[in-house]
Amino acid sequence: MSEFYDKLETRDPAERERDLMARLPALIAAALRAPGWAKHLAGVDPAKITSREALAKLRLLRKSDLPALLKAEPPFGGLLPEPVASYARFSVSPGPLFQPEADGPDGWRVARGLFAAGIRKGDIVLNTFAYHLTPGGLMLDQGARALGCPVIAAGPGQTEQQLVLIEQLRPVAYTGTPDFLKILRDAWVAADKGEFPIKKAVVSGAAFPPSLQAEVKSWGIDTCQIYAVAELGGIAYETPAHEGMVVSEDILLEIVKPGTGDPVADGEVGEVVLTSFDLRRPWVRLAVGDLSAVLAGRSSCGRTNARIKGWMGRADQTTKVKGMFVRPEQIAEIAKRHPELSRLRLVVTRDGETDAMVLRAESGPQNFALAEKVAESVQAITKLKGKVELVAQGSLPNDGKVIEDARSYS
Repeated sequence: MSEFYDKLETRDPAERERDLMARLPALIAAALRAPGWAKHLAGVDPAKITSREALAKLRLLRKSDLPALLKAEPPFGGLLPEPVASYARFSVSPGPLFQPEADGPDGWRVARGLFAAGIRKGDIVLNTFAYHLTPGGLMLDQGARALGCPVIAAGPGQTEQQLVLIEQLRPVAYTGTPDFLKILRDAWVAADKGEFPIKKAVVSGAAFPPSLQAEVKSWGIDTCQIYAVAELGGIAYETPAHEGMVVSEDILLEIVKPGTGDPVADGEVGEVVLTSFDLRRPWVRLAVGDLSAVLAGRSSCGRTNARIKGWMGRADQTTKVKGMFVRPEQIAEIAKRHPELSRLRLVVTRDGETDAMVLRAESGPQNFALAEKVAESVQAITKLKGKVELVAQGSLPNDGKVIEDARSYS
């Protein structure tokens, strides 16, 4: 049985680079057919974009700017080169950000990451990423089925029902957040159901600290991470070597100095910028707001593409909690709903091996009823539960920060 998904994974890096550079002009030309891209890339000659140096001179399109762009020119900001009706399905992620479904049996490019994690044809996969509105569930579902794997479309939550599914269908593979994998396994052990059938896992959407990695390994579950975004799917994936994350084929990844479009030297931490080669959904220098760094050398697993260290936090204040992005705009909306509050600061931490968040808000005297109402607003706006601490006026730092990620990614 081959340990590689295809021959692309082991080709000479120079050959891969020549292939990507040769495909850039067609990608730019396809993007320019869309009015939004034509405006963004005004004056660009596709024929001249044949190198990383030429690409680096093009303007970034920041993911943080997409909500305003999509709102100004709904539904997709003029970024699609073909009529909206020609696409098969649409999804939405927090922002709100709308995206069409990728075409093809593995249009989101995640099958490669599942294969690297040891998932093979016939493995039953319990997919606990959300299917409702957000594209995560469909991404992993599509990739698993492209490998010939039956998929349990479980989605997140409903732990007791999931235990019944696991007991009856005996899935050997799991896809979802690492937090929920722990919840399921702990509940299985507490229910004294015997050996846990899941032996392989691909996790994403939340921090996977070394302590939780060690715990999952002690259960006999081989786990790899995959790095993906809603706009274009799989970006990089972990292999059994566990030496960073290998960049996906058909992705041109840059690491730039945050706040600029200038590429940094390999090894230097910066913002992830992505160019993908789907001509029906072109992305040219999309700055996703994540931090990472390119690792030197090749992976010992034999794959030859560049490797990144993985997700190292956010270049802006937007952060991911339990697989969901929380944005400064959402904190502003909470403030609007509760004018009794002045300065607000959302602090994201870890409670054991689970993401947790606390909204600290300056107000007058302690008011438990107000705190409960604010907590309701937090859940309604972010779709996540969080504690609320009302603090004295003037006690929060006057540094402009409304979201503080206090988790450690080492």
